[in-house]
Amino acid sequence: MTAAHLLLTLLPLATPQTPDIRPTYDKLCAGCHGLDARGTQQGPGLSGNFRLRRRSNQQLRNIIVKGVPSAGMPPFNLPDAQLDALVALVVSLNTTAAGVPIPGDKAAGQAFFRNQGKCTACHMAQGTGSPIGPDLSNVARELTVDQLRDALLTPSSSIANGYTLATVHLRNGAPIKGFLRNRTRFDIAVQDLTGRLHPLSLDQVAKIDEAKASHMPALKAAPADLQNLLAYLGSLTGIKPETSAIPQPPSPDGITFEQLLNPSPNDWLTYNGHLSANRYSKLDQINRANVGKLAMKWSFTIPLWQQFLPDTPYFRENMRYFGLETVPIVAAGIMYITGPNQIYALDPRTGTQIWQYSRPRTPGLVSDPSLGTNRGVAILGDNIFFVTDDARLLALNRTTGRLVWEAVMPHEPQKYGGTVAPLIVKDLVIAGVAGGDWGIRGFIAAYKATTGERVWKTWTVPTDGEPGIETWQGTAYKLGGGSTWLTGSYDASTGTLFWATGNPYPNSDDSQRGGDNLYTDSVLALNPADGKMKWYYQFTPHDTHDWDATEPNVLVDTIYKGEPRKLLLHADRNGFFYVFDRTNGKLLLAKSFMHRVTWASGIGADGRPIKLPPSDLACPDHATNWNGTAFSPTTKLYYVMATESCTVRLRPGSWKNPLPPVPPGRKYLRALNIETGEIAWEVAQTGPIDGKRVAGILGTAGGLLFYGDPSGYFLAADERDGKTLWRVPLNATIKTSPMTYSIDGQQYVTLAAGSSILTFALPR
Repeated sequence: MTAAHLLLTLLPLATPQTPDIRPTYDKLCAGCHGLDARGTQQGPGLSGNFRLRRRSNQQLRNIIVKGVPSAGMPPFNLPDAQLDALVALVVSLNTTAAGVPIPGDKAAGQAFFRNQGKCTACHMAQGTGSPIGPDLSNVARELTVDQLRDALLTPSSSIANGYTLATVHLRNGAPIKGFLRNRTRFDIAVQDLTGRLHPLSLDQVAKIDEAKASHMPALKAAPADLQNLLAYLGSLTGIKPETSAIPQPPSPDGITFEQLLNPSPNDWLTYNGHLSANRYSKLDQINRANVGKLAMKWSFTIPLWQQFLPDTPYFRENMRYFGLETVPIVAAGIMYITGPNQIYALDPRTGTQIWQYSRPRTPGLVSDPSLGTNRGVAILGDNIFFVTDDARLLALNRTTGRLVWEAVMPHEPQKYGGTVAPLIVKDLVIAGVAGGDWGIRGFIAAYKATTGERVWKTWTVPTDGEPGIETWQGTAYKLGGGSTWLTGSYDASTGTLFWATGNPYPNSDDSQRGGDNLYTDSVLALNPADGKMKWYYQFTPHDTHDWDATEPNVLVDTIYKGEPRKLLLHADRNGFFYVFDRTNGKLLLAKSFMHRVTWASGIGADGRPIKLPPSDLACPDHATNWNGTAFSPTTKLYYVMATESCTVRLRPGSWKNPLPPVPPGRKYLRALNIETGEIAWEVAQTGPIDGKRVAGILGTAGGLLFYGDPSGYFLAADERDGKTLWRVPLNATIKTSPMTYSIDGQQYVTLAAGSSILTFALPR
C-alpha cells in the first residue's frame, strides 16, 4: 500500500457512500500535491492545510471545478459523485483529531503519556505537566491525526511554531539553551529548558546556533501504545470550566507569596504594587533632579474592539470614554497586561510581545463589562490569574499563556460581569464581581490557586435569616447590588483581608429598600481563610447618590498623633476622608476633603453621618473614584484625585420650583494631612470633570507623584507641593494608575492611555 493509500485509510471520508476516490486522486492530484497529500514543489499540501480547513464544501468544489489559473492549477470537469468524493477527501485530510473517531484505549494512552512516555516532563495537558514544550490541552482541535502521528514519530519534521531549539551565546555570561519564542530584528525572547523566559536585546547576543533537530526525541513505542496515545491526544479538546486541576509543584523561579508580601522594588507584582494597596514605590533613580529628562521608550497597542461591538444604549453612550484600565504587573523579568478578554506577556524593556491569550467577548453584558473593561492580573507560582468579562476566573501558565483551569464565579442568572484584578492571599486567589448598578447580589469569592476549587464565598447583601437582613426593608435585597469590582488589600500582621463594596440597587429608587442596606458602600474586614467578617464600616448608610465605596483601602504603619498605629486610609465618593485603626475597625478620623458638602455636616461619634436637610443641589456628585491613591512615608501626606462638583437631585414636589444653579466643577490633585484631614495643598486640573476620566496616582521615593490629568497629559509632580516637574501630552483618555519597575538597572514608569501601554525612562 502506498503512503497516500495509508493516509486515506487513516482518515475516513466525510461521506461513506461515495465511489473509491483513490485512483482519481492518484491520477489528477498526486503529481502536484504528492502521493501522501503533503505537497511537492509543484503544489501545496492538502493534508493539514489550515487555509483549506477554513473553506466550505462549496468553496472547495469551486476551486476544483474552476481551477486556480494564477497558480497553474487547471480546472477539472468531474461527475458530481466524483467531485463530491474528492471534496470529502480534502475535508477529511483537514479534519482535526477531535472530529474523527480514533481507535484505542484513552485511559491507557493517558497513563503512557504521564508515565512510560515521560511526556509530562516537557508538556502540559489539562493543567498537568511542565511548560517547557507546547501545551497540549487543546491539541485535538489544532492538529489532524496525521499531524499528531508525525509529531510523535518524526518530531524534527514538525517543529511547533515558536519552539525552535537554539543555543544563544551572550557577550557577557553563560549561553542559554532553549526555544526561540519570539524574535525581531533587535530583540529575542528565549525560553530555557526549565521554562524560564529570557527577553534579550540582540546587542547582548554574540551568536545564535539554531538546532536542526527537535528537542523532542522520536517516540519509541509498541504499536498498541502508539495507538492508545493517539486516542488520548485525540480527546484533548481544551480545559473544561469547573474542572479542578491537579496541583503542580512550582518551578524554581515561581513567584512565592513571600515575594508578594515583601516585593522587590524592581518588580510590580500586584495590581497596586503592594498588598497594602499603597501605590508608593521605593525606586528613586527617577527623581526631582532628573525627571525633566524622562522620555518615552516604547508603546504597545491593544485592540479594544476585538471580535464585535455590543450594540447597547450603555455602550453607545459610554464608548467615547473607553480606554484601557489595566495596570501592568512585572514579575521575573516579564510584563503582563490586559485588554478586553485579552492578556499579553511582554518584554518590559521594549514592549515586544512574547505571547497572547484571548477569547471572544461575551454578548448581552451590561455596564463596564460590556465595554471590555479589565484592570489587570494577579500572579502566584507559575500561573497568571485573570477575570473575564462574564466573571469567570482563569488561571494561565505564565510561560506558555495557556489555560490551566477555569472557575465560573457566579451561578445565579443575574447581570454579573467581571472587571477586577484578582488578589493573592497565601494560596488563595480572591476576586469580586461587577454589575451592581443593574441588579445583582454582590459577593467576594476565594479559590485555590493550584486547582481552581472554590474555598469560600461571602455575600455583600444578606438574604433571609442572615445578619444584616433587618437593614433591608422591602424586597430590593434580592438584587441589592454591593458590587466588589475593586481589588482589595491585605494585612499580614493581623491576617485580615479588606474589600470595598459598591452602591445598593436600585441606586436612586429606594422605595423597596428602607434601612441602612448593609453591606453596601462599606469596607469589609474579612478572615481570608474562610471569608468570615471580622468587622465592617458603612460609609454611606442608605445611599441614594450612587456613592460606591470602591475606593482604595490603603494600609500604612506610621506614627499617628505621637503613637505607632496600624492605619487604614480611605477617601470616599461621599466627600469624607476616613482614618481607621485597622486592627479593630475603630474610626480615628472622618473629615470632609471637599470645599462644599450639602448632604452631611460631619461624621458623628457613633460613626454615622450627621445629615443635613435635603437639598435639590447635591454636593459632591462623586468626590473621588476607584483609581489609585498614595501615602508618602516621607511627607506623611495622602494623595488623592478629587472632584469638586455638584448635581441636581430634585426632592418630591420640588420639580415645580426653578432648578438651582449648578456651580462649575473642577478636579484637583490633593494632599491630605492624615492626622487632621486638612488639605495640605492642592493643584487644580483643567479638562473634563466627568467620572469617566479620573486617573490614579503613583508615588515614588524619588520625591515624585505621577498621574494623568483630565486633558490627557501625563505628569510628574513634586510630592512636597504638587508643582509640575515634567509633562507630556498623550492626547488620550487616561483612566487608570501608573506603575514603575526596574530592569537591568534602569527604572521605567508605565501608564495605560487610550488603547496603548506607554513606557518612559531616563536616557542611558
